[in-house]
Amino acid sequence: MAVSAEMRRRALGVLAKADIAALDRCWQALGIAPRFRHLRSPETGLVMLRGRMGGAGAPFNVGEMTMTRCSVVLEDRTVGHGYIGGSNPHHAELAALCDALLQTDAHADLIERQVIQPLEAAAEQKRRQTASCSAATRVDFFTVARETGP
Repeated sequence: MAVSAEMRRRALGVLAKADIAALDRCWQALGIAPRFRHLRSPETGLVMLRGRMGGAGAPFNVGEMTMTRCSVVLEDRTVGHGYIGGSNPHHAELAALCDALLQTDAHADLIERQVIQPLEAAAEQKRRQTASCSAATRVDFFTVARETGP
C-alpha cells in the first residue's frame, strides 16, 4: 500500500495530538516490536509560534511552545518522524515508529486500522463532547440598528 502525502500528513497530525495513554494502548495491542535505530533521538526544545490578525495582517510572534521530536530508521531503511507538543520523549518515539511503519507495505494497513483510525475517532468524540457542553452556554448576540436623529 503506497501512502499518499495527504494520508501521511493526516496520520502525523493524529499521532501528534493523540492522548499518550491511548496511543500506548493502541501500540501495545499491535503486538509488534520492529527493529529500529534512532536517526535523531527524542529531544525537547522550544518553537516560536507566529500568528496574524484577521489572517491577513503582518505576522507577529505569539510566544514559545515546548515540543519534542524524534526520527527513527527501520531495518529496511524506512525513515519515520514524530513531532509532538510537550515534553514526552516516548510519545515522540511512538509517533515516529508509527510514521515509519505506515510507509511500509507490510504494516501500513495495520497501523491505519488499529492506531490511526481509533485515535482519530477518539479525538472526534472528544471534540463533539466539548462542542455539546459549550453549546449549552452559547449566547447569540445581535445588533439592533438605531436610527439617529438630527
